Amino acid sequence: MNETSRETAAAPGRVVLLTTSHRVAPGLLSWPAWQALRAADAVLCADGAHPQLPYLREAGIAVARTAPTEQELVDACAGGRTVVVVATGEGEPALTDGLARLAGTGRTAMPDLELLPASYDLPGARLLDLVQVMDRIRAECPWSSRQTHEGLAKYGIEEAYELVEAIEAGDREELREELGDVLLQVVFHSRIAEEHPDAPFSVDDVAGGIVAKLVHRHPHVFGDETAETPEDVKEHWLRTKAEEKRRTSVTDGVPLGQPGLALAAKLASRARTADLDVPLPRGEGIGYELLALAVRAEAAGVDPEAALRAAARVYRDAIRAAEGLSA
Repeated sequence: MNETSRETAAAPGRVVLLTTSHRVAPGLLSWPAWQALRAADAVLCADGAHPQLPYLREAGIAVARTAPTEQELVDACAGGRTVVVVATGEGEPALTDGLARLAGTGRTAMPDLELLPASYDLPGARLLDLVQVMDRIRAECPWSSRQTHEGLAKYGIEEAYELVEAIEAGDREELREELGDVLLQVVFHSRIAEEHPDAPFSVDDVAGGIVAKLVHRHPHVFGDETAETPEDVKEHWLRTKAEEKRRTSVTDGVPLGQPGLALAAKLASRARTADLDVPLPRGEGIGYELLALAVRAEAAGVDPEAALRAAARVYRDAIRAAEGLSA
């Protein structure tokens, strides 16, 4: 055996741990992944039901269904061979931990270990997980399976207020969590809606509807119109919204059940945007005074509801201080 042959026989080889995302359609692998698979001396997979296997076999890749120990894998790489391990969903932690322990002994010539992501999650891919989890909860949870739109309505209001509180508090962790809770309400209601006997719709219908709405209401982004200022954008939005809803009044669609200050500010905003000069109604009592304050705040670009909440928190802290308690 010449020197080159001895060096090849002694070469420890290479292990390629191929990971894929279950959120991407099977078979949609990166070019480096296909190159590694085609050049490998052996391709192994412990999961005979792995979603990638039919596509690998269709592409002519022979895949052995086996779960080798770390020593068996090292032996399979002897002589400079390359072995690709198609990882299961967990990423083969037992195998990689075993290889690390074997390397730690210092008594084994270890093959090179390469982690090769073969497919990546697209932005928003984790939303698919949420939809799947919600499907299972709706089917198997005794509480969730009995919920209705009407029964969940109060939680939607609560979660929206908790989101606002997190925003105003500037708590990033709380903000992330509350956004998740609001998103849950959307997915939960969409899942319930699938079961309606006459007019079902799914979360895909919900997403498709809002995508179409956003594209239509942003002609300056997706069309030929231009918008140089936020006011231009708002004008586009209101005009296209009026066309869609076929509304006769600028007050149409303003929910009257929202908090009073927010309602007054929204009405004032609609009137101002439409260039309507509407004198405030005259009347006695605190309600008319609050209405005037809300309109004045909106004209100044201040959210009166948020301003009152901020002042109320200061008042709460003052009360607690008077009680000898910390804020």
